[in-house]
Amino acid sequence: MPKHKTLTATLWTIAFFTLILAFCTSQALCFSQAEAESAIQSAESRLLDCYEAVYGAEEAGANVSSLLMVLNEAGRLLSKAKLAYSNGNFDLAYMYALNCSERLEGIKNQADSLKREAEQARRMDFLINYVGSAAGAVAVMVGGYVAWVFIKRHEKS
Repeated sequence: MPKHKTLTATLWTIAFFTLILAFCTSQALCFSQAEAESAIQSAESRLLDCYEAVYGAEEAGANVSSLLMVLNEAGRLLSKAKLAYSNGNFDLAYMYALNCSERLEGIKNQADSLKREAEQARRMDFLINYVGSAAGAVAVMVGGYVAWVFIKRHEKS
């Protein structure tokens, strides 16, 4: 085979593999600064919303310890995203921010559900404590009256 044909075949092979590499390379590895910043802001906003929902559930008296563990993990991921962003590693920053957002999936709904359950338990406690106490007081008064009437009748006989 002549030398120029070998060189031409080699160049075509290199061009072919370069095109394949260009089209097959994942776009996930090429995030811009703006995309990373947007992902971080979105994750931060979502984290704050989740913290507010969990705080509301805790104020209602719900046990939110498992949710706080998830929030702490998401906060750690967001911190790593911000660190990677400040170091200029936008791909890693985007991935950490995305992981943070994924970690927060469903947390707000769980917190709202726990809040409703805690509020319902608090209403039930109110019924038991106050209404039950009032009913008990009325029962004692009625029982005392019945005993008084019974004793009064025994004294007359």
